[in-house]
Amino acid sequence: MKRATATTPTAPTPPHGHQALSDYITARFDEFSRSQKDVAQYIVDHLDEAAFQTAEELARRASTSSSTVVRFSQALGFEGFPELQQAARDEYRRRPAPGAAPDAAAAGPLFSLDQTEYETALATDHVNVEETARKLSRSEVEAAIEAIATAQKVLIAGTDQMAFFASYLRHLLSLLDIRAEVVASPSQEALGRLSRIDEETLVIGLSAGRPHPLIARTMKLARHRRAQTIAITDATLSEIARLARVRLYYSSNSPAYVRSHAALLSLIQALAYGVYSRDAQQYDMRIKAYRLK
Repeated sequence: MKRATATTPTAPTPPHGHQALSDYITARFDEFSRSQKDVAQYIVDHLDEAAFQTAEELARRASTSSSTVVRFSQALGFEGFPELQQAARDEYRRRPAPGAAPDAAAAGPLFSLDQTEYETALATDHVNVEETARKLSRSEVEAAIEAIATAQKVLIAGTDQMAFFASYLRHLLSLLDIRAEVVASPSQEALGRLSRIDEETLVIGLSAGRPHPLIARTMKLARHRRAQTIAITDATLSEIARLARVRLYYSSNSPAYVRSHAALLSLIQALAYGVYSRDAQQYDMRIKAYRLK
């Protein structure tokens, strides 16, 4: 692997026994600029895509420029993006196949090798849900369910595409007679809801990729006021994840031009079902009363 001649830190090397690329990036994450952090987050969470995409494609998915991708590669000690990509490929090839199990071969592939575009998208979502289920910590999920079920007040923050999921989670909780408010834009009404955050409030932040400034502000305010916090994000190095007490990660890999949110939808519904399961009989009565309104 080629190395830059400048006095940049030594980059990770592929052989076993050495630090993997994703571990190396994670260890140095705080050193990067804001735009470089976007690239770092995407590579760590989507190594399979970073290993085979062009610098331009990676930049588009990470919401930055191809020049930032090149500078990020050089900041790690590589001469350019091709060398970083080779390290990503080496790590990816050493990883076990997603969902691998002793009897995995018997199950057979989901689709034939000549997949159409929509079959590729469906197969990716299938893997996303499996990967999300594997990466979620049971203790973190149980802590999130407990926090939702016992909270005096719930505020869900999500902007842009995350606003839909924030509203959907509010709907699921309303069926259980759990009152929740949504912050989806920096409107006067939304800012008023933020001003009412206190120690009895549970704040749930949703983000995909780099969190919107409003979501980051909400989580910082909640932390300052000692409110309970849950972060639901597709980026393990996300700023809101570092600000939250409970962190839930979902996989959003996609062959399409937008991120996949199939696993996020499954996660949100699973959380609501977890709350319901704490006292199904009582919640059944609440749901029936809600539908009769």
